[in-house]
Amino acid sequence: MTEWERVTVNDPRGPVNNGTGAQYVYYGAAPDWAARKRVEALRIAREDRIRLADRFVPPLGYRTAADRLEKPGSVVLLDGRPGSGRRAAAIMLLHGLGEDGGVDEQDVRFEELPYVEDKREPSLAPGEGDRFLLDLSGITDAETYVKAQHRLAVRRSQVREAGAHLAVVLPADLEHAHVPDFEPDTVRLGRPRGLAVLTRHLRMDRLPFRTPDLGGPEIRALCERSPMRELARFARLVRTAHDDGRFGTDFADWLGQAMRAVTDRAGEVRAQVRAVGTAADRALLLTAAMFEELHADSVYEAWHCLMRTVKHEEEATTELGRRDFGERLKTLGIARDADGRLRFKRLAYAEAVRAYFWENFPGVRDDLRDWIGDAAGDRRLTTDDRVNVVVRFAERSLAAGRPDDLFVLVARWANSAPRTTCDPRSLAALELGLAHEKFGAEFRQRIYAHVTSGSLSDGLARVLTAACAKSIAATHPDQAVVRLHHLAMRKGEVAGEAQEALLDLTGQDRRLYRLLIDRVRDRLGREPHKTEAHLHLLSELLGHDRAPEPPPWPDLFLGWETVFSHPPAKFWRPLVTSWLNAVTDDPTQDMALGVMVAATHGRPAPLHRLYALTCDWAGTARHSARAAVAALFWQHIDHAQYARAESARHAGPGPRITEEER
Repeated sequence: MTEWERVTVNDPRGPVNNGTGAQYVYYGAAPDWAARKRVEALRIAREDRIRLADRFVPPLGYRTAADRLEKPGSVVLLDGRPGSGRRAAAIMLLHGLGEDGGVDEQDVRFEELPYVEDKREPSLAPGEGDRFLLDLSGITDAETYVKAQHRLAVRRSQVREAGAHLAVVLPADLEHAHVPDFEPDTVRLGRPRGLAVLTRHLRMDRLPFRTPDLGGPEIRALCERSPMRELARFARLVRTAHDDGRFGTDFADWLGQAMRAVTDRAGEVRAQVRAVGTAADRALLLTAAMFEELHADSVYEAWHCLMRTVKHEEEATTELGRRDFGERLKTLGIARDADGRLRFKRLAYAEAVRAYFWENFPGVRDDLRDWIGDAAGDRRLTTDDRVNVVVRFAERSLAAGRPDDLFVLVARWANSAPRTTCDPRSLAALELGLAHEKFGAEFRQRIYAHVTSGSLSDGLARVLTAACAKSIAATHPDQAVVRLHHLAMRKGEVAGEAQEALLDLTGQDRRLYRLLIDRVRDRLGREPHKTEAHLHLLSELLGHDRAPEPPPWPDLFLGWETVFSHPPAKFWRPLVTSWLNAVTDDPTQDMALGVMVAATHGRPAPLHRLYALTCDWAGTARHSARAAVAALFWQHIDHAQYARAESARHAGPGPRITEEER
């Protein structure tokens, strides 16, 4: 059993403003596969918040919460029933702070905080204007909630002191465990008008309809009782019926198909499974649901793979003596298109089939995991096909509270991937887990355990690197820095890839840049066996092409000070010459020369090395610009040497100069 197989997390709870089943939250640019599958998500990147704002209908109490949160250093706690849109409201409250106040999105953080404390992760350290989301809605027991409120009290103090903003989503059904101290900051949200929510979604999808089209009693009842996530899903089904082309030609047809999909499908699937008498036909029904829209030959192979996995005995007769494949498909209500791809005849039927089997056949879930592990590797499948299957499997596994099934397959696929390849199935499964509101923290913790472990295959390390750089960096950038740093300290080609991802991430954010400098300096003192690896990373980080613009001189000083005080000096040349070249191209950056010299603290050995490096650099080309930069640098060195000599003369006899300094 691998480390990925040991943890089981139960009692899944999705968010309150997404679709049914497993919930995924994509922050930043959504992966291509997410766009293709229309995986609905709440995202914290600005462009995605704008998309959410287009579809958002404020719940009752929203204006009160907005007034509470407007002042710098404010905290608001959102209470309400599940389905009232609390999480979406929290994101929109924070988003609204930057819309009217001229806030530069590049200067503030907009991040989600984990409610589980982990001292191995960077501390919060908020800045003025930063915006934070803390979603406690997944907590279901009073003991965990009490601990979370203790941590919330600390964070509230930090936010108030820094002038930041914090929106908190409270759990439902735990009112008896609320800490009275938070009552003044708590706002209870009511349910928004369901019909307004549905109308907003349909209009943003540019569907042709009139308000009377939504006046039927079934639609009214749906809007009055359904959570916001269900209404969003219903709107997506209407859009799917419109786009598909098989479900009528006007809005009434599409609306009727969507209504049947949300009200009748579960019963229809239940009746069909009961009517299907053989295990082989049930296996084909599930296979078609998992591999819908794939070629019939691929579905056929996956079907037989499933029967082998569950140890179903083949019929004694030869295949020519059995019912043919097409007849089986027709009996099950599965159509084969002209291009050979299979589709169910009813809207959203495949989704209902998948949900039914995972909910009602718990004893075969391990077999289903192993089946997908094998079947998703069929060489006839395109990358898109494989990822589509992974998305469907992940939805059901996470909805059933089985994140371990994804962990197992991530490792299995990654370990068997060709050399230098990041397995797309592993990456998709990992990103789905990281984006899940209930299990995202669990996935981040397991990634941390792996990157700090002794053994890690290149394939898995490559997938973890990609997941950190893409998914974790968008939601929890501090945690991404920590994990990528550990990966970069490993040996081999994959470590180089992790270092590149780490440097790209920190080079775009001054706060993360300083965080990494501080981490490396701290690790140098605590991990002497990795001194050279840390110095190599630090020298790369401090080069001109890696530093944010404008250069953060105090941070560069601390980093250069560390490099110049540690042997070996082989990392100096690329570091120093990068800044000499920068000053040659842009004289306004000549402050780098004085800061580098100051970082030596006037010690003779580092100053002599800087002088020698500059001589070599200036001698490689005969043009006045380099000569002028070299002369200026030498002036800084001379001044530092003179200042040290004067200080020593006034101080009297001091310690002898060491051999290393000579």
